Amino acid sequence: MKTKKLFEEDVMRRSCEATVQDCNPCKDGFRIVLDQTVFFPEGGGQLSDCGVLKRGNTQMEVVHVSEHDGLVYHETKQPLEVGTLVTCQLNWPVRFNHMQQHCGEHMLSYAFWKLCGADNVGFHMHPDMVSIDLNREVTREEAMAAEAMTNQAIEEDRPIHVEVMPAERAAERPLRKFNDKLKGLLRIVSVEGNDSCTCCGTHPPTTGMVGLVKILKVERHKGGSRISFLCGREALQKIDVWLQAAQDVSNQLSVKEEEIASSVARLLAEKKELHAQITALTDRLLDHELRELDMKPSFDQEGHRKLIFVRDELTPQQAKVLARKMLERENTIAAVFYHHGERINYIVSSTAAEVNCQQRIKAINDCLQGRGGGRPDSCQGSAPWKEGWQQLVTGLANAW
Repeated sequence: MKTKKLFEEDVMRRSCEATVQDCNPCKDGFRIVLDQTVFFPEGGGQLSDCGVLKRGNTQMEVVHVSEHDGLVYHETKQPLEVGTLVTCQLNWPVRFNHMQQHCGEHMLSYAFWKLCGADNVGFHMHPDMVSIDLNREVTREEAMAAEAMTNQAIEEDRPIHVEVMPAERAAERPLRKFNDKLKGLLRIVSVEGNDSCTCCGTHPPTTGMVGLVKILKVERHKGGSRISFLCGREALQKIDVWLQAAQDVSNQLSVKEEEIASSVARLLAEKKELHAQITALTDRLLDHELRELDMKPSFDQEGHRKLIFVRDELTPQQAKVLARKMLERENTIAAVFYHHGERINYIVSSTAAEVNCQQRIKAINDCLQGRGGGRPDSCQGSAPWKEGWQQLVTGLANAW
């Protein structure tokens, strides 16, 4: 016998009495089937309800709800015997939040369809964000117009109607979207004077309960746009977090909130200029240190010139340029060791044909527990940072 879905009869109902029809183990606990339930099973893009099953003075948490072939499965950590009478108790704030997000999604999708001719081709509800994918790109201005239209419908507190009808009859209705492959009885959710489409999710009785819709991001996505937004209480909480962040930045920069973007742009430009100056000065310093190495040459056991360069901070680009300059000398083996981020990086190269850099880098990898390789004349690798790495690599190179 199929589970009776009480949420389809009264979406505001928070609890009910139910009898256990079946209980089977699953991956993380047990799946319990009841004769009736107020728990909405995940589906249609909407997350499942959660709450508890109460029996006497004990209760067990319902962590997820799903539906298969008309049976609603309540996932719990503990089992229940068939025939047990329990009380289903929703986590109402979670249910109400899901209703706000889902209903807001319907009206926002309708606004994009009505104002921009953009169809909703994807709906994603996550615990901290909701998004819809549109089949065409929309501008920020178009998104704000759709948001305004949606919030107006919320302010007007329009009734929301749910009807069940045969697919043939639904096909004759002016729905925002309709799948011709659907058969049998269909559930139609309609916002009076606004959106109307097939839907299995839960929606509040009127639009005013959605509170508000706030678009947070408009991004390009697969030839169209992805609109990320939140509704109701979740939207207010997110706005509070972002406002506090904006105020913190405003205080740190000593500017008004509306001047943050221009101030950050100016700081980034200054940072770019300073970075260029530091890079130029570092390059000059490296050239100077390289000339000092030339003035005090050292040689390996076979008489090849050794140029060993060890620096605590160096960018990969600077290291490559330095290694290339070192190889402008004949009969030379060159090594650059530098700390960048959380890694120790190294480049070993040589202009002496009889020197095998692969053998040298293997010894370095073994010493530092690193990884790397390359050609006989040029290799590079990296290893996790460790205390005293400079002494380790200097001693290793001096032994060449």
